[in-house]
Amino acid sequence: MARRTEAYVDTSALIAFADRSDTYHPLFRRLFSAPPSLVTSPLVVAEGHGWFLKRYDRTKALQFLAMLEEMPMLRVAPVGAEEQQAAAELLRRYSDQDLTLADAVGLHLMAANEVQSCWSTDFHLGLTGVPLVIHQR
Repeated sequence: MARRTEAYVDTSALIAFADRSDTYHPLFRRLFSAPPSLVTSPLVVAEGHGWFLKRYDRTKALQFLAMLEEMPMLRVAPVGAEEQQAAAELLRRYSDQDLTLADAVGLHLMAANEVQSCWSTDFHLGLTGVPLVIHQR
């Protein structure tokens, strides 16, 4: 049975929160100051780690992982064969969009966890009707 979670957190939100130079940093800094229950995927964690590794260095990438470990309200949902299959179906359903596997897993997790909003700057994460927090300001 799915857990009710208030928001799904995408890579772009975590990057914006951690990187002060990001346009959306003030918004996500405010949101993360008093967050509801949150869910994300291991693919998002990997994308964020890779982004900091490529953009900055190993130290920043490890700091990113440490930041996530310090977020008790953030649950990293396991992704197995069932979630990958559901994501593949979403990729086929939205084949006219440039969705990544990470995006499709996120869309699936939002449905499975009955999330109320999506913390992302990527419009693709709104395809299934979950409102993006950047439009709710």
